[in-house]
Amino acid sequence: MGYGLYLYGIFPAPGPQGLDLIGLDQQPVQTAALDGFVFLYSEAQQERYLTSRKHLLGHERVLEQAMERGFRTLLPLQFGLIISDWETVRSQLILPRGDMLQHLFTQLDGQREVSVKVFWQSDRELETLLQENELLRAERDRLEGKTLSMDEVVRIGQSIERAMEQRKQSIIQAFQGTLSPLAAASVDNDLLTDTMIYNTAYLIPWDSEPDFGHQVEQLDKHFDERLKIRYNNFTAPYNFANIDES
Repeated sequence: MGYGLYLYGIFPAPGPQGLDLIGLDQQPVQTAALDGFVFLYSEAQQERYLTSRKHLLGHERVLEQAMERGFRTLLPLQFGLIISDWETVRSQLILPRGDMLQHLFTQLDGQREVSVKVFWQSDRELETLLQENELLRAERDRLEGKTLSMDEVVRIGQSIERAMEQRKQSIIQAFQGTLSPLAAASVDNDLLTDTMIYNTAYLIPWDSEPDFGHQVEQLDKHFDERLKIRYNNFTAPYNFANIDES
């Protein structure tokens, strides 16, 4: 078996048939049925796979290609999972957590994960805020060119900070209010950069994606394209396949 078997994901039986996919290290992707679950795997050519862009994309590509070919209900496994034998999978995953896996299959049936990331330009937003907020602008203009005390600096800074936070929250609420009603579930993820203000994954019915995507476009127009929006309408459902939270 060499370095073992590299696992990509789990399907409910009978699972994918005739996929003809290529996985990591150009290895053919195979399926293995085990106690009502079907695992997607390939022969591992390395003892451990480094978390590189090439490897991550290769892992993702296998799952997405399986979904594209009609096998949509799957539980993606974390990157880098290598096993030595199937008995390990049976004893450590299927026997203790088989019911949880079946529950997740039911939850994900007919659903797809999409994600929305929103970025803003804080400098531009601050400039627009001052243009729109007459009181803040007047306060800034009144003190411009003067030597300010520390208390005045703190007071003005706090006023602007509060106004910017309100501005940010109004954007977030607009996205939540528009998109959340279209989804069966959502997960708020960490903000990855200083300019990212929204990072949410949604679980939506497969056939409703065009309408969901249209609503994202309408939000972009509503904010006069001043935000940068990254919308991923096709990905394996990592955010909704957490066994421990099921």
